[in-house]
Amino acid sequence: MVFNFTAFTYIVALIGDAFLIFFAIFHVIAFDELKTDYKNPIDQCNSLNPLVLPEYLLHIFLNLLFLVCGEWFSLAINIPLIAYHIWRYKTRPVMSGAGLYDPTTVLKTDTLSRNMREGWIKLAVYLISFFYYIYGMVYSLIST
Repeated sequence: MVFNFTAFTYIVALIGDAFLIFFAIFHVIAFDELKTDYKNPIDQCNSLNPLVLPEYLLHIFLNLLFLVCGEWFSLAINIPLIAYHIWRYKTRPVMSGAGLYDPTTVLKTDTLSRNMREGWIKLAVYLISFFYYIYGMVYSLIST
């Protein structure tokens, strides 16, 4: 059993994906709090917006590692979400700082439901990726 770059990539991806799962869970909880009127939209957006770029950059970094080591299936299951992240950030509302969530529009029913759906879908993708990364790490350790 040899520790190679592919195994290292999967270990880094597991750790990074745990953070991405945390971000997605925080996203879902934050919008559920907005939906049930537990929190002020300005405070909620101020806590969500600083997490957008770190989440996107971490996700892109993990997939660049997969690109370098030639793990095409791991890359393929994440490319649609990366494309969505890029599209979402390019079409974000005009704001003074980085982030996606504008406090003046976040409470609209369609925006709130879209953000909740987005959080659940990202959580599902990150969970599927997490378990696939466990499989990929074990397979890369056994096969070499």
